[in-house]
Formats: sequence, structure tokens, C-alpha cells
Amino acid sequence: MTRVLISADMEGATGTVLPADVETGTPRYERFRRLLTQDVNAAVAGFADTGADEVIVNDAHCGMDNVLIEELDPRAVLVVGRHKPLGMMQGLETGVDAVAFVGYHTGAGEDGVLAHTYLSHSILGVRIDGEPVGEGEFNALVSAESGAPVVLVTGDDMTCRDAARYAPGCRTVTVKTAISRHAAICRTPTATTADIRREAAAALSTAPPRSAARPTTHVVEVDVDSRHLAQRACALAGVEEAGPRTVRMETPDAQEALRRFRALTWVIGTGREGDWT
Repeated sequence: MTRVLISADMEGATGTVLPADVETGTPRYERFRRLLTQDVNAAVAGFADTGADEVIVNDAHCGMDNVLIEELDPRAVLVVGRHKPLGMMQGLETGVDAVAFVGYHTGAGEDGVLAHTYLSHSILGVRIDGEPVGEGEFNALVSAESGAPVVLVTGDDMTCRDAARYAPGCRTVTVKTAISRHAAICRTPTATTADIRREAAAALSTAPPRSAARPTTHVVEVDVDSRHLAQRACALAGVEEAGPRTVRMETPDAQEALRRFRALTWVIGTGREGDWT
């Protein structure tokens, strides 16, 4: 039995370029959540074409309730809602054979459409064991330690370039070419869905077998844009200052690193100040 996890973010979906495209409650958001669902459906269809017995779609953007279940391919199940223990990687704990990142984006401080790491601002960079990571790299590390390979990544051209580094051999689909943080040359849904379906099928047919889990200790460092946010983050057990605007924590494995990092972003996020001069 072959089981696939799709982690579905939104900033890298077909057509999205502006904050309003991915912010709940805006007219543009209602339009683009449908395009996100189309990207997801294309991946589900491709995996099903190659014999996947079960496809788990984990809604991984913001409130994690973006994919339209009434329009989702019935061959998939949807993990929806907040407060999931593994956040963007919920479903990995069920022992999947392969993982896909659909609608992903580049990390904080990088070029790319709507680039960020968990928070739209305040986090300037994240490093694991000294290496810069975005959400893709972080989640790929969690997946690798569980034994499931990342076989497909979709997003802008910068995201696909990064995927070639953190998931060598995975298939990629460039749905848009970044011009700036809020502009891109976008391909049409007809074109991108066809490509996602084709590459998903190819990805699963050539995917390496699931390997044994191999957890490893890690040091996570996070740079923030304000001194008070670093101080606030240190209220969490195991988090310590590593500089005026940098905090660090040591973790026994990548899953625990992800759990602690998510808690850290909640603490930072609630401490951000509004605009003032």
C-alpha cells in the first residue's frame, strides 16, 4: 500500500503574488483558494495515476482551512484546522511513503514571491546547524528523519531552485517566475495543473523507497528584527539568547525542532508591535 502526504501552502500556488491573495477574508483570497485547490487536485490525480492507495492532504497555510473540501478530489482526505502537533507536516506521523510540497515559497530574507518563514515579518532568518533554512528546507529535514522522501515541490522558480538543493532528485513545477516579492510572471491554471499532474505521476513512479527513521540532534537559531522579540522568545524553556536579536535552542530531533520553533513563532507573533512613528 502506497501512501502520500501533500503539504499544501498557498503563497506558491498558481497566480498568487499579493498579500491579499493569501489573507483570509479578502475577495482575492476567495478567488485564489480555489486555484490552490486546483493545484492540490492536480497532484492528487498524478499520484493516483501512478497507483497511490491513499493521499493525505494537509492544509498548511495560515489558519490551515484554505483548501475547498467540496472541490477536493475524492481520492484524497483532508487534514484541516489549527493546533496540529506537526503543523505543516501533520500526517507524516502516519507512516507515509512519500511527501509533496504544493504551493511552497522561499524563506525569510530570500528572493521570491511572498518570501517568509512562518511570520510575514519579524523573523529575518532561520538556521539549523548553521545552515539557512526556509519552510521547505525545515519540513524536508523533518520528512527525511522520518524516512519519507520529498518527491515533488511546486511554487515559483526560486522555490524550485531551492528544492533541488534540499531534496535532490525531486520533481518540481514552476507555476510562476518571480519578478519581486509582490510580482511574478504567472502561468495559467490550465498549464500548471497539467504539469503538476504529470510531474506528480513521474515523481511517485521513480520515488526511492521509504528508509528507516534516523533522528538527529539539531541547533536552531532564529534572527528577529527587534530586541524585545528575542527577549520575549527566551521565556520559552530551552530558548536562550545568542546575540542581541538572535535566539537559539538545541533539540533531540527535527520533529521536536519543528514543534519548538512553532511555539517560538507564536510567542514572537503575539509580541509584534503595530505601526508607529
